[in-house]
Amino acid sequence: MAQSTNKKVLLARFDREPVEGFVQASAGFDGDTIEVLSPSGTLVRVPVSETKAVCFVRDFDAGETWRQHRTFLARPKMPGIWVRLLFRDGDSMEGMLPNNIMLVDPAGFSIIPPDPTFQNQRIFVPRLALREVQVLGVVGSPLRRHPSKKPDKEGQLEMFGEP
Repeated sequence: MAQSTNKKVLLARFDREPVEGFVQASAGFDGDTIEVLSPSGTLVRVPVSETKAVCFVRDFDAGETWRQHRTFLARPKMPGIWVRLLFRDGDSMEGMLPNNIMLVDPAGFSIIPPDPTFQNQRIFVPRLALREVQVLGVVGSPLRRHPSKKPDKEGQLEMFGEP
């Protein structure tokens, strides 16, 4: 029997106040609404069409911090697809997607934000919230790997009794 877990989230909406609470990680976001259980125990159903981003956060006390640290200051080091998400309200943010087409969710994109050590560990953005997704680069592509060259031992002096 699979166990479900609840994750802390801050659900950012387009024209309303954000909602903080818990979502069931195993439920996914493929319906018309996202169910959030508030810290006080109230079940809030937010339509996906009103949802801008679902930020998986470390704690609730930091407030709506998803607007901070939204772009990479330099080329990312973690492997994946570096993307810029353009929201339908003109806003934008960058993040990393896994470099695996099988992990693409038809309901939206689950990205790793530019600074996952900050408040937001992962952000889910529904497709309905986006106007465009731009690929800025592919980091760690297996197509770019070159065979390792073995050092040429001819012409080098042996040191310290090397064979």
